Amino acid sequence: MGFLADSIGRIKPSPTIAITGLAKELKAAGKDIISLSAGEPDFDTPDNIKQAAIRAIERGETKYTIVDGIPELKAAIVKKFKRENGLDYKPAQVTVGTGGKQVLFNALVATLNPGDEVVMPAPYWVSYPDIVLFAGAKPVAVPTRLEDGFKMKPEALAAAITPKTKWLIFNSPSNPTGAAYTRAELKALTDVLVKHPHVWVLSDDMYEHLVYDEFEFTTPAQVEPRLYERTLTLNGMSKAYCMTGWRLGYAAGPEPLIKAMGTLQSQSTTNPSSITQWAGVEALNGPQDFIPKHNKVFKERRDLVVSMLNQSKGITCPKPEGAFYVFPFCKGTIGKTAPSGKKIASDEDFVTELLAAEGVAVVHGTAFGLGPAFRVSYATSTKDLEEACRRIQRFCGNLQ
Repeated sequence: MGFLADSIGRIKPSPTIAITGLAKELKAAGKDIISLSAGEPDFDTPDNIKQAAIRAIERGETKYTIVDGIPELKAAIVKKFKRENGLDYKPAQVTVGTGGKQVLFNALVATLNPGDEVVMPAPYWVSYPDIVLFAGAKPVAVPTRLEDGFKMKPEALAAAITPKTKWLIFNSPSNPTGAAYTRAELKALTDVLVKHPHVWVLSDDMYEHLVYDEFEFTTPAQVEPRLYERTLTLNGMSKAYCMTGWRLGYAAGPEPLIKAMGTLQSQSTTNPSSITQWAGVEALNGPQDFIPKHNKVFKERRDLVVSMLNQSKGITCPKPEGAFYVFPFCKGTIGKTAPSGKKIASDEDFVTELLAAEGVAVVHGTAFGLGPAFRVSYATSTKDLEEACRRIQRFCGNLQ
């Protein structure tokens, strides 16, 4: 359709949202579906956060706010970065958006020009390359290996950087693999970045609090202070605080960048919901004791899913350090025939046939830039996870 902008032609709808939507439609039509496609905790938002929102409504906090965040929320974010990451920011270095995705979108659209390149380890979150393409720039994927726990090696990063590279997008713990970089692994990457002063770092720390087995989280600007002036550290309320539908993300970085992102937001959505912002103040300043409780459950689910998937024919599933995803390789199923008679030629065929035969919705790995694999979100009830894994085992066992 010639009427539409070229930029729309460069992007496609989010595959994770598409598969989650399809699973909901099938469920509504009466099919027995277990969806493991959405990255959404099944825990409810903690009560103190809900109560803070109710109080904000009752106080009449229902008007427009400053475009990129109320002072109280920016102050809470400044405290959070100092307390948890040892990073010093001023409120003017903080921006708040309608979810982490908007903050990411603002940062990339406000900085990228045609011809610029953005490096990202693959597998990557599905939205990274599309936002880069929308902004007219070029995503450069750095494939990682199953044997390396899906972590990018410093030499691979160095090889991907060119004079045109503007950003590295870095996500640890990772969506879709759950891979998290130790301080030493991160230091090896920041050592490379120090040598390339034209490359900025966009660190997506959305899964910071979802780590297991005594893993210690660190973020690039904390590990290498020399990168502070060219790092945007992004985070949000969706995952650890179980606030996916509230839509609240934030980031901190150099003031000129934050200002430009605010200008863009002032001409798109203006402020995030005033009520959500007050809930965010309580989330960051209030008790954090529910996080380790949730993590205990997530760790048990991770161990269950990894164990059961590794017992499925043709599947290899590494054990990740964080987030609530596993990214099993399904190489051993390619070339086999599904119960429907269809030959499985790709991971997309695998997930389509799995949904048709067993009613389990997962997302194909090539949507995240690496296959043949699929992403399983274990942020759902243990009962559903066990049943879903049994169905995956049965499906793999029935392939001819």
